[in-house]
Amino acid sequence: MASTISALILFSALLLAFAVYFRHDAGTTDDSSATARKHLHFYMHDEYTGTNPTAALIVPCRAPLLDEATGASSSRRFGDIAVMNNALTEGPRRSSPRVGTAQGFTVRVAEHGSVNALSLHLVMEAGEFAGSSLVVNGRIDTDLVVRESVIVGGTGQFRFAWGFSLSRSYDYDLAKGGVVEIDVYLY
Repeated sequence: MASTISALILFSALLLAFAVYFRHDAGTTDDSSATARKHLHFYMHDEYTGTNPTAALIVPCRAPLLDEATGASSSRRFGDIAVMNNALTEGPRRSSPRVGTAQGFTVRVAEHGSVNALSLHLVMEAGEFAGSSLVVNGRIDTDLVVRESVIVGGTGQFRFAWGFSLSRSYDYDLAKGGVVEIDVYLY
């Protein structure tokens, strides 16, 4: 009797694990929007220069590192800390309708390469999500074409939000800044 119950429990556990595995596997498709409940798309304007910069290097650290491949020095260094208060717009042009602000900071965490720890708040100022915000954290390797970060929470209509964001440089110069395209997928 005890062995029958043990076998039944083991079989049930395996069946449950199998179902969870296939449910999880079915949700991992190349089309991220297929499983997301909400998809947001906007452009972040990151400006380090000009009369009204929206991002600033506030802690420049040790001497520039040399790129081993090219021998050139990097404009960003291990330990650099930058803050941002960047516009979020519907389109890539600065004149596109503004939807919010990206506020946060990055810390250069790699001695070689362009890897940053990111802490960012996407504050929605227009449209159906006005007054709500999302919290984004991640390890951002700017040498990659597409960078992935995690959505770890939010406020207002995004309270208890979770998901991920994908960012890619739209038109960007490391010294001056530029435009970053951002897709957010919420579940």
